Amino acid sequence: MPDVKEVAVAVIPARLASSRVPGKPLADIGGTPMIRRVYERALLADAVSRVIVATDDERVREALGSDAEVVMTRSDHESGTDRVAEVAESLDAGIIVNIQGDLPVLDPGMVDALVEAMRGEASLEMATLAVPLADAGELKTDSIVKVVTDLQGRALYFSRAAIPYNRDTPEDIQLALHHVGLYAYRRDALLRIAALEPTPLEKSERLEQLRALENGIGIGVVRYSGSSPLEVDTPEDLQAVRKIVGGLGT
Repeated sequence: MPDVKEVAVAVIPARLASSRVPGKPLADIGGTPMIRRVYERALLADAVSRVIVATDDERVREALGSDAEVVMTRSDHESGTDRVAEVAESLDAGIIVNIQGDLPVLDPGMVDALVEAMRGEASLEMATLAVPLADAGELKTDSIVKVVTDLQGRALYFSRAAIPYNRDTPEDIQLALHHVGLYAYRRDALLRIAALEPTPLEKSERLEQLRALENGIGIGVVRYSGSSPLEVDTPEDLQAVRKIVGGLGT
């Protein structure tokens, strides 16, 4: 039997309440609900043994179909991390991967890269992904989260602001990284983070991962060579994904 510490399970938190894209998990993309597309993409990751959708709405369960693994959670969670943590409490797995429910064109290789990083370094409590910025415009876009790391690849800070700032050549983006909102946790670290109160920087930037940093929990940053997966945060993003999927013929 595999070592429980090495077993990885992916959990996709999904809720219908969304201010910018109402009913987002059920949004139709090429005849398939978005949450189903995310689930199917996650299943392609080789490093996880199970993929679970965590939701508090029966409509999401119905949209996924009878073959999908779904766990119904409490409805009072303030974040996706909290919802994932509720599911993790009952899982016999050492590594939990949090996959956002708005990534219908997810690259499964990203999930594998995160799990491999966790398996390769036993002391790593949490890991996330980053890709190079596409252009200087992204550096100034506050909807794109940037991350800076130390020399060992540990996160120093995440921000919506333009970091790092090059004083001599502000348009230089060679050191800038676009944070991708996928996370892998040691199960006990995830439960510990979810039990902590929101922190000042977390509330200021509205970035949950800062809670870990503010409490001294290190985050390894895996640099990935691909581009950032398109997240559906706005109606315009949804239309862009529909065009991509239509172009792929799926």
